[in-house]
Amino acid sequence: MNIIDIINKTKRSVPLSSDEINWLVENYTNGIIPDYQMSAWLMAVCLNGLTEDETFALTAALRDSGEIMHLSLPLTADKHSTGGVGDKTSLIIGPICASCGVPVAKMSGRGLGHTGGTIDKLESIKGFRTDIPISEFQDILRKTGFSIVSQSGELCPADKKIYALRNATGTVDSIPLICASIMSKKLAMNTNIIVLDVKYGSGAFMKTREDAEKLASLMEKIGNAAGKKCRAIVTDMDSPLGCNIGNALEVSEAVDVLKGKTKGYLYDVCIELSANILELAGKGSFDECRTMAENAITDGSALRVLRETIRLQGGDENICDDTSLLPQAKFSYTVRAVERMKIISIDSEEIGMTSLMLGAGRISKDDHIDMSAGIVMHCKAHSHSKVVKCYYKRQRMPT
Repeated sequence: MNIIDIINKTKRSVPLSSDEINWLVENYTNGIIPDYQMSAWLMAVCLNGLTEDETFALTAALRDSGEIMHLSLPLTADKHSTGGVGDKTSLIIGPICASCGVPVAKMSGRGLGHTGGTIDKLESIKGFRTDIPISEFQDILRKTGFSIVSQSGELCPADKKIYALRNATGTVDSIPLICASIMSKKLAMNTNIIVLDVKYGSGAFMKTREDAEKLASLMEKIGNAAGKKCRAIVTDMDSPLGCNIGNALEVSEAVDVLKGKTKGYLYDVCIELSANILELAGKGSFDECRTMAENAITDGSALRVLRETIRLQGGDENICDDTSLLPQAKFSYTVRAVERMKIISIDSEEIGMTSLMLGAGRISKDDHIDMSAGIVMHCKAHSHSKVVKCYYKRQRMPT
């Protein structure tokens, strides 16, 4: 095997064997294959794609490049979103499912570009620790059923190295590469249940519903083929998710949803995704699980889970009573419409980029974030798409 042959095969759309893909990933991770040759192969993938079998093999190779998590609980779930503007669903779904008896164990990343990162949001809570030992992570899961921590460098090191190269070479927007990157990390987390929130629209990586459904189909097939209970849900990101964009602002909105103070599309998406997790966990029919999720908000049990998780991870749990304890902006400005009008659509990506320029996000990984910065939307587009469910046949993944 040699890298030139592999590049040429993908350039000519000749499928690679799993052995060739394993060799490619291993030798690049170990520094034997240089960046410029891996870049050439990644560009060939962007132009010509990969077969499903190749994508399955790439996912397995990335997963097996590092440690596999072994959580000491009989049942755990993981929820992943492909990213969007104002997406704070993990802070709502995790406590809901945990309060219904399904632990949610999640490793998340920081935001880059116009999409925010869950870790940044949590770190807007004074004292909250996201970089904790795995033993403490598991202890919190046993006590509350919910914990989110920053990604471990021991999981999927090949993906981390390849993703950095993709980001620097314009090879991010490839469905097989996106799929393998996401699913390798989900499978390395090794939870029993995986629910995927695949977003499309102006504020998402997938701009069209068609592309989002292709990605959802592929990820769900890989998860189920790996022996996980996996389901992909396609949701709309043509408008920001909720009203608040920015780290502390989004935590505040998540608390309001868990208090039952805020309804709307954000609430609906969170209930939909929570019900899917609960159904896959065997908690009842979908309608029963939806009612269970709604009751977790109504009776306050989901908020109690969030409060206790914040406390155990060193944060100020009093923000669950008083969100003004979160970082507050020194200055604010209200933009008003010049006349009565109906909003037909909102460019979510532009809203996200504006929030970034205000200080709520980062362009490079070393940029400083102002946790108090952001935007509050007091308006909505006239229409908003419904949640779309996607289900696909199971296939076999290489072991």
